[in-house]
Amino acid sequence: MLCRPLHLLTVTTLCSVRRAAFTMSSAPILLARLVATAHTVADKSGTIVRKIMSGGDLGIVEKTGANDLQTAADRLVQQSICASLARKFPKLTIIGEEDLPSEEVSEDLIETGEYEEILKAAFPSQYSSIKEEELVVWVDPLDGTKEYTEGLLDHVTVLIGIAYEGKAIAGVINQPYYNYQAGDSAVLGRTIWGVLGIGAFGFELKEVPEGQHIVTTTRSHSSKLVNDCIAAINPEKVVRVGGAGNKIIQLIEGQASAYVFASPGCKKWDTCAPEAILHAVGGKLTDIHGNSFEYHKDVKHMNSAGVLAALRNFNYYASRVPESVKQALVP
Repeated sequence: MLCRPLHLLTVTTLCSVRRAAFTMSSAPILLARLVATAHTVADKSGTIVRKIMSGGDLGIVEKTGANDLQTAADRLVQQSICASLARKFPKLTIIGEEDLPSEEVSEDLIETGEYEEILKAAFPSQYSSIKEEELVVWVDPLDGTKEYTEGLLDHVTVLIGIAYEGKAIAGVINQPYYNYQAGDSAVLGRTIWGVLGIGAFGFELKEVPEGQHIVTTTRSHSSKLVNDCIAAINPEKVVRVGGAGNKIIQLIEGQASAYVFASPGCKKWDTCAPEAILHAVGGKLTDIHGNSFEYHKDVKHMNSAGVLAALRNFNYYASRVPESVKQALVP
């Protein structure tokens, strides 16, 4: 769904927008403010996700089938993110996963704060000429919705990706239930952020020990193609979990060495934020052919040629993809 700012903070199917009469200052201040705002909005989103779960009524509806669900958390979080970013950055193009009806957004869903640590960061000069209208924000309000409905809470993330000239340059990932197994006194949730040329923060970067091959892949969308591709890599271990955001976190925290999904299914809002964060720490994410993804506003949403990602040794994993798999997945 294409989301743009609304004069009365109304999110519609196209989230059509009135443009404000002012322009924002150029980057790095602009990009820094956008990422800093996305961070605080993501924090708020995590709170919304937990509140709905604790309330007991998830408001589940099927979109295209039992493996493609939408909950009240998906709907409210997308409204919160779109409306919050639209208020401060009215010339952005914001594309969210959920196709929502016209509805006025409650003020209590709006977040206007900015994460100070990001504002203090030194942004590369290459971002200095970026204009607000040149940025596209890709939003997955609840990555891992099916797992959320099944109580697999550590799989769930909120994704806000920022693209410029078709490339993912910044990303924010909130894990609403990070630390949830640490006991009742534990502080729940964390937000990870990254910008190309600066790095990624909010976690401890770790790598799988040298020589080990651990693949993370889909939990609920497996297929012969997916399994054939994994078998060709011959990993010591396969981890099947939900959510693209969750899988990239596994890569950057040393729980897996490659993310392999040899199937259509992932969309641009699933990969934009994770790609930016992975690339910010030297990793790589592409389709199964090794082609980079494009994130401009008119691109097709489906990543029809699958996903392949690794923190290190990407070329090794790319070289193991069978030709039969490549031929079956057309970019």
